[in-house]
Amino acid sequence: MKVAVVGATGLVGNVMLKVLEERNFPVDELLLVASERSVGKKIDFKGNPIEVISIPTAIEEKPDIALFSAGGGTSLEWAPKFAEVGTTVIDNSSAWRMDQTKKLVVPEINATELGKEDKIIANPNCSTIQMVMALAPLHKKYKIKRIVVSTYQSVSGTGVKAVEQLENEIAGRKGDMAYHYPIHKNAIPHCDVFEDNGYTKEEMKLVRETQKILDDRTIAVTATAVRIPTAGGHSEAVNVEFENDFNLGEVRTLLNNTEGVTIQDNLDVNVYPMPMFANGKDDVFVGRIRRDTSQPNSLNLWVVSDNLRKGAATNTVQIAEYLVNNGLV
Repeated sequence: MKVAVVGATGLVGNVMLKVLEERNFPVDELLLVASERSVGKKIDFKGNPIEVISIPTAIEEKPDIALFSAGGGTSLEWAPKFAEVGTTVIDNSSAWRMDQTKKLVVPEINATELGKEDKIIANPNCSTIQMVMALAPLHKKYKIKRIVVSTYQSVSGTGVKAVEQLENEIAGRKGDMAYHYPIHKNAIPHCDVFEDNGYTKEEMKLVRETQKILDDRTIAVTATAVRIPTAGGHSEAVNVEFENDFNLGEVRTLLNNTEGVTIQDNLDVNVYPMPMFANGKDDVFVGRIRRDTSQPNSLNLWVVSDNLRKGAATNTVQIAEYLVNNGLV
């Protein structure tokens, strides 16, 4: 199994390597791929230094799988070129997510849709992944009518520059700004660029991707995405209205029996999900589970996950595992 990691020097790329190692993914040969300025650098994998190569060089090697985390422009240009030589691409950018010819996959929910013909597979947005992980079993049972979600997103979702901005501000140092405003001691209701409708791209990803993954365009979704001064882990306040009524005990049982979801919800001892607990873990954590008393058939949830792991790297590797385990590559 020859595996390429495209964008290996970035935040998500580094976590991908860690996840491949932790999960003992069957890699016989690993190609570390990055931009021309990083070619020649060495990165350790399982104790062995591996030299970074260019994208054209990686294509010549015809890897079985290419895990992409190098931005939308790079994916649009190069993913089809990898696919042409027989490589299956799993892309972490937004480039292919809403392409009707591409599958948008969270393995626990819809990996069974994948076939050998799928040569470019889209990995959903981090904030979408954690939300649908919690909602998919509930949608199957009660059918979702409407979702209102507010996100509290880590600076690591923006990238290295944003993490450095927060660190500089905490230390009182001058430095490059990833955001229009300081992020330390602040909350910025502006994730990604604004669209014509007044929502940001991040907010509209939650709308469009949720409908596609759950395969239900009737689900109404409205979102507000906020950047907060945490270094890792996204949090979401999710209000969901169902067509059918529910029992809170049954909701807990459904979530408890969902692979990749962990309930943290014991108010007697102040247990609820927080980024500090999700850090470095692959599960999606759900708590503050309570009925919305203001309207019928409605539920409130607090959902937290490590955005670089299940929100990005781990989900990508899990898709690759599914392909390998089912003989699709």
